[in-house]
Amino acid sequence: MWPAMLPLILAFLSSFSFVTAATSTARRCVGTITSLSDVSSAVKCMTVNIESFTVPAGKTFKLNLLDGTTVNVLGGIQFGNLSWAGPLFLVKGNDITFNGNNYYWDGGGPFYWDGQGTNGGQTKPHPMMQIEISGTLNDIYVVNAPAQSFGISNPGPLTISGATVDDSMGNSPNSQSNGLPAGHNTDAFDVSSSDLIIQNSNVVNQDDCLAINKGSNITFADNYCNGGHGISIGSISSNVVVSDVTISGNTVVNSSYAFRIKTDKSATGGSVSNVTYIANTATNCIQYGVLITQSYPDDMGTPGTGVTISDVNFNPGTTSVVADSNAYAVAVNCGSGSCKGNWIWSDLETSGGKISVSNGDAITGFSS
Repeated sequence: MWPAMLPLILAFLSSFSFVTAATSTARRCVGTITSLSDVSSAVKCMTVNIESFTVPAGKTFKLNLLDGTTVNVLGGIQFGNLSWAGPLFLVKGNDITFNGNNYYWDGGGPFYWDGQGTNGGQTKPHPMMQIEISGTLNDIYVVNAPAQSFGISNPGPLTISGATVDDSMGNSPNSQSNGLPAGHNTDAFDVSSSDLIIQNSNVVNQDDCLAINKGSNITFADNYCNGGHGISIGSISSNVVVSDVTISGNTVVNSSYAFRIKTDKSATGGSVSNVTYIANTATNCIQYGVLITQSYPDDMGTPGTGVTISDVNFNPGTTSVVADSNAYAVAVNCGSGSCKGNWIWSDLETSGGKISVSNGDAITGFSS
């Protein structure tokens, strides 16, 4: 029997030796990217260094990384300008360490900005940065995103720390925006995933600082959001589930909204549950401080009842909301019977603005 099996044993050992040698080579080598033509060879290594270069217009800078790869950004990245769908950058992999080192990734926003965002005008590549990794993403610096900055759909646990989104140039009108801010739909973090932490990041933009579209076990902590539409869950469409979200220690300034949960008025079968706000601060809320509405796309229209919202808490740790005099400090617009569970709001403090609560019987401990 043994002589007959010898060729199979030798073939197995040869294959094992090849895999071991290939893995060892990948661990030792360093791939360097100075143009898109370098990518295919660089991603065969488990250390990838990205030098400064310009990505040609209409091309995606795409990294399909080996598990366990470390990426070091060592220079700024500029993207050429062209009206197309994008994304501009796409990274995939498991157990990745991505070190942005605060070098700029410049999306060339002024070329695209027309005050319409993704609602019209010329086609804008979005998201600018499509993130499909598990592991860590540190100190990545995005400026002038054409529209949405980060689209996040991580395949496993991911922590994003020290990110910067600077679309401040989009605050001013331009020749195409009819007197409106030129930047529009410039969401910083669009999330459709679970097991995610975003922390210690800085955002200046014209739309949501965070928009959770679906997912669970999501933490947004110690971030700074200036302008835009604050920290949002939704909008929630049919059969979409969001659960176990913690919004902690964030600062929101000069925003149309600070903290918002929005469900589509015609949606059915979806749910939002176990959302906790801890020790956040919002100042100069221009339209709403806290808005929970089931009438989206209207803020305060006729609410639907097809999505349940349950267990939304402001505690422990005081969340402070300061609203403009003509704004709403708090507005709750629930459909009959569709906001359920325990809503402990004893640690929500508000000043300025108005209060409007409809079908908010689940709320306890809040006094305006």
